[in-house]
Amino acid sequence: MTVPDALDTLLAGNRRFTAGTPEHPNQDAARRAAIAPAQSPFAVMFGCSDSRLAAEIIFDRGLGDLFVVRTAGHVVGPEVLGSIEYGVSVLGSPLVVVLGHDSCGAVAATRAAVQDGTTATGYVRDVIERVTPSVLAARAAGHTEDADFIDTHIRHTVDLLLERSRVLAAAVDAGTAAVVGLSYRLADGTARLITARGADVPAGTPAQ
Repeated sequence: MTVPDALDTLLAGNRRFTAGTPEHPNQDAARRAAIAPAQSPFAVMFGCSDSRLAAEIIFDRGLGDLFVVRTAGHVVGPEVLGSIEYGVSVLGSPLVVVLGHDSCGAVAATRAAVQDGTTATGYVRDVIERVTPSVLAARAAGHTEDADFIDTHIRHTVDLLLERSRVLAAAVDAGTAAVVGLSYRLADGTARLITARGADVPAGTPAQ
């Protein structure tokens, strides 16, 4: 798939999901057998670990379609970068998606930590520290609404991936890959485009 085709396929699947008319593609025995020797996912999905954010379901896809990487608050570490680079450079995925969502616990906890000066215990503290730059940026911009903090964190994550991964940045510069940020609404199931780097936004795509 080309970058626009991959993004359009994802968004079309999300529209089917929200309309209650999923097709459940590539989920049968024939597909299972066909991809057993090798995988060729058309998108790398880097999303939050939230249990309500199952990528193959909300984008109505199946086996072998998505290479999924998940962390709480979609925070970035070496393992995440290596996994995304593998999806792009080895598996040939043309599209990388950062998938955030409203009511994100990691963002809420970070906002509380920044406001109250509190700190979490264990490795949860590491998650909060990695979300903190996004929260500080949103506060500096004068934002107060949850959606604005979520969107800022999605944009920051997209930028961070391209800043830290030379492999990904080179693929985007070469026009062989793109990185986009989507925000998912838990209540109605819609995925909204927030930012795109290296991709032409399809006509009619809701964007900011």
